Amino acid sequence: MGEHVIKLPDVGEGVAEAELVEWLVDLGANVREDEVIASVMTDKATVEIPSPVEGKIIWRGGEIGEVLAVGSPLVRLEVDGAGNVKPGETPAAAAEPAKKDEPKAEAKPAKESSGKPAPKAEKPKPNGAAPNGQNGAAGSATKPLSAMPRSEGEKPLASPAVRKRAADAGVDLRRVPGTGPAGRITHEDLDAFFASDGEIATARSGGYARNMKVTDVPVIGLRRKIAEKMEAANNRIVPITYVDEVDVTALEDLRAELNKTRKEGRPKLTILPFLMRAMVKAIGEQPQINAIYDDEANVIHQHGGVHIGVAAQTPNGLMVPVVRHAEARDIWDCAAEVARLSEAAKEGKASRDELSGSTITITSLGAMGGIVTTPVINHPEVAIVGVN
Repeated sequence: MGEHVIKLPDVGEGVAEAELVEWLVDLGANVREDEVIASVMTDKATVEIPSPVEGKIIWRGGEIGEVLAVGSPLVRLEVDGAGNVKPGETPAAAAEPAKKDEPKAEAKPAKESSGKPAPKAEKPKPNGAAPNGQNGAAGSATKPLSAMPRSEGEKPLASPAVRKRAADAGVDLRRVPGTGPAGRITHEDLDAFFASDGEIATARSGGYARNMKVTDVPVIGLRRKIAEKMEAANNRIVPITYVDEVDVTALEDLRAELNKTRKEGRPKLTILPFLMRAMVKAIGEQPQINAIYDDEANVIHQHGGVHIGVAAQTPNGLMVPVVRHAEARDIWDCAAEVARLSEAAKEGKASRDELSGSTITITSLGAMGGIVTTPVINHPEVAIVGVN
């Protein structure tokens, strides 16, 4: 038996690092040759990494959300034969990562609402004595929780995080028994109090109960890229919003008539292709809004071609596929390209080129029924059209 190290390959020209967004194999799993083991993201493109050999996973080189350099070890496999690690040779970053994986098999510490590991609570001894010799704490925990008031002015022992959590829930900590050292109140004590007192509160309020659940949603992969782009736009662009109202009754009548008489194979027309053609006409009169602003070089790149980014909501977040050279497309061609790109974006199959290079963006929130919105400009563009 030998070891085979799979390194993060070059996943794109000029790409030096990639974010690990998904593990598709577990430690100890057997993988086949060409089986996908992980997905990484660079810019807006997600790339699947296959295994070049068959073997057993004995080490994984990162956690979801970590950024790995191209060429760094991704996984180690136990394989039949010699592998690519010579006898006595330790691959770069192989010894330390081996230790890194050991805690993964253990349960992770519970997290408090702030996201930090919660302090460990000592378990009461079987005879009812409190931990660390603090007699009476564990035994008193068996009494009704709501009947445990401390004296006026007595300050219960608790960490700042526990105090904040109790304050947010409107709970007086003097009513909460502590099972930690010297009667210290832990997160577990709060959980027990909520479970007990919550039933009492529910009975008093006619069915309304506190919901103390906190769900942590990691912002990784595409969602992190979206957040970073929105932050850059907010920090580097000073926006001005202009709102107007347009009567499109005649346009809607035209759209309905064209859909009735469209030829076989042509897509059904939405309002979007008409708006794109209107943008092309407006840009002909106001070419300065079809531009990219390089605020570091203080240069505005004013484009002749109209490359319209179409903001599209997908299961993975907001994506902006680009309809290139809208000035050279008619209504039907615009509709077909929008449909093709939207489908590719929703299925996660849009290429990097299809998601970049826009010179102006359009976003439509008409289906939501809002009256006015202020969309975020797609940096480094200088304008965005928001339709309601």
